[in-house]
Amino acid sequence: MLESDKKSGIYYDRFMLICIISSIIPLCFKESTPLFMWIDRITVVVFITDYLLRWFTSDLKYPEKKVAAFLRYPFSFFAIVDLLSILPSLTVLNSGFKLFRLFRLNKAFKALRLLRYSKSFNLILSVIKKEKKGLYAVCILAGGYILLSALIMFQVEPNSFDSFFDAVYWAVVTLTTVGYGDIYPTSDVGRVVSMLSSFMGIAIVALPTGIITAGYMNELNQDK
Repeated sequence: MLESDKKSGIYYDRFMLICIISSIIPLCFKESTPLFMWIDRITVVVFITDYLLRWFTSDLKYPEKKVAAFLRYPFSFFAIVDLLSILPSLTVLNSGFKLFRLFRLNKAFKALRLLRYSKSFNLILSVIKKEKKGLYAVCILAGGYILLSALIMFQVEPNSFDSFFDAVYWAVVTLTTVGYGDIYPTSDVGRVVSMLSSFMGIAIVALPTGIITAGYMNELNQDK
């Protein structure tokens, strides 16, 4: 890549960062002013243009043939993030589409666009891709344990849970050791199951953390 191309890329990234930060500022205020409306309109046009340009040049990112690259790009992580950040603001361009009004609740997705320009996040994303088999196994283990502990607790504490979903919610909260306290066992047997679930939760949560940490250190050593 030529030096001029590198500088152009740096300037473009800085310009996009300014646009992303500018689009987030109105979300920090409850009131909507004409200035905020114009910021939203201008930034959404920039985001749409950026999305289309990245889509049209997706054959440069993926080694597949041109058509396959165009079909693959919309389903990539950052393409989905870009789309989620664009859809809420389309209500500003045309408020007649009721479908777009539903996305107004997700305007905070604009902040996710900052992840594209974060080297640390891209490094972690690379680690997750390389360690996906181990992480997948841990997710299967965690999901199975959540369902099993929820089923046991639902049978042991029928009066504490209105539905099986409440038991699953309790299992997830216990697994992550958050413990909101809105749902809790009242019998001795239920408390014993809860204690065991908490200990197991610490072990299961530590597994993906260790995998990602080890992969992250390997990536840093390779960069050095």
